[in-house]
Amino acid sequence: MSTLEANSAHAIGRWQSRLARVNSRGRLVYQADASGNQIPDFSHAGYRGGGQEPPELPTVATIRPVDGDNTAHLQAALDAVGVRPKDANGHRGALLLEAGTYRVAGTVRLRHSGVVIRGVGDDEDPATNTVIRATGDTPTHRDVLVVGSGANTQWRGEKPNTRTNVTSDLVNVGQREFDVADGSKFRQGDNVILVHPCTAEWLQAVDGGATGIDEPWSVGSQPITYNRFVTDVDGNHVTVDAPVFNHLDRSLAQTTIHTWDRASLVTESGVENLRIHIEFAGDPDVDEAHAWVAVRLRGLEDGWVRGCTFRHFAKAGVETNETTRVTVSDCRALDPASIITGGLRYNFNTEGFSQHILFQDCYATKARHAFISNGTSGASGIVFLRGTSAGSLASSEGHRRWSQGMLFDNHREVAPAVQITLGLYNRGDYGTGHGWATVHSVAWNCDLAGRTLVVQRPPTGQNYAIGCRGIVTGDGPFDHPTGHIEGANRPGLTPGSLYEAQLAARLRG
Repeated sequence: MSTLEANSAHAIGRWQSRLARVNSRGRLVYQADASGNQIPDFSHAGYRGGGQEPPELPTVATIRPVDGDNTAHLQAALDAVGVRPKDANGHRGALLLEAGTYRVAGTVRLRHSGVVIRGVGDDEDPATNTVIRATGDTPTHRDVLVVGSGANTQWRGEKPNTRTNVTSDLVNVGQREFDVADGSKFRQGDNVILVHPCTAEWLQAVDGGATGIDEPWSVGSQPITYNRFVTDVDGNHVTVDAPVFNHLDRSLAQTTIHTWDRASLVTESGVENLRIHIEFAGDPDVDEAHAWVAVRLRGLEDGWVRGCTFRHFAKAGVETNETTRVTVSDCRALDPASIITGGLRYNFNTEGFSQHILFQDCYATKARHAFISNGTSGASGIVFLRGTSAGSLASSEGHRRWSQGMLFDNHREVAPAVQITLGLYNRGDYGTGHGWATVHSVAWNCDLAGRTLVVQRPPTGQNYAIGCRGIVTGDGPFDHPTGHIEGANRPGLTPGSLYEAQLAARLRG
């Protein structure tokens, strides 16, 4: 934004946050508080770390539905594409599912890198669209489609003799550089894991999670973990590709770094242009004897889900685990079928070790938590961009145990059925000692349809609500200090999208 444009913006009532603003040279600048808290850069969320659209892979095989159960039919076709040679970009090609109804009584696994499962459309008419119809409940509460290795590694596999200590006394939220004890262990391009242990000292600093009447968090229960790539090594000074979303304070815990072996990881795979319809019997607010998750991304890096519709899941339309740098765009997660209670109706859900996930232009209905991080201290860098929740039955939110760096950017509520519709706050003894549910998270330019956004300040950190419309307050279910609130119900916030402004600034260099 030029000086002239800035003056023009001011003249028509536009305004900027004092914490993240575009200066007269067109650069995005940040202001930290006295504790070093600042709005972090969320622009690394999405496919290949943000700024790249997922590719259009060529169709290399085409199938039609068969009579009866199509589980084995789909699996064999996907596996056949999965043994094709990769091209220079790591792509094998797309399996095209022609229009029709594919009845699936089991779980289909897209377990090879560089493979896409693609339909011809996601509307409900099987004459012109691809409809995967999930039947039965065997195994009980199953996933319909799993993309990725499906492994549960928690990124623990490390290359021998690569672990060393981070020796910087303090790495503030938003920083990408730090000193280590032995920089010779790393090279540019290494995939590294940083672990900030959950020590007694750190737990004391965060008041044991402030879990209300529940037991406080225990030592070792909530390690903060980051999956990153080394971009530069200068002696013992290391730079990684994306910032940390929590202060790494050496006086509270000794952070370590090691090179990850990337065991079982699937890359460059996705789901496109299809519908998953889950059958259920009886009352949609009672029946749970059916598939619970339409698409699970687990053990995946640089993947995508786009142009899809998911209906009648019990838990999630899309759920991520051990997944990084993924874009979920233009998807609909509609009409869950389950009792309305904890653990269910998380329409777009990020679980443990989910990082740099972008949900863009997605739509949810009848959710308890439409857009949510349920991944505790291993989940961070989650962006919900222009998400819409219709008929919310509970709030979109950071859900439990110190998930970090969430951005709700232009989130919109339509006809919510509850008062609190967005939460960056403490959940106390809700669930199982949820306590501080998120930290260093931002609600930017959100529309709560006249309902409530709760933003509270955790110990050692901060949360932010900037330019949001509705009742914006620090008064939540549990009494804690109010977070940073700025420009509530004031039109004209610029930039209109924080994620898009951060991405543009980073790509300009």
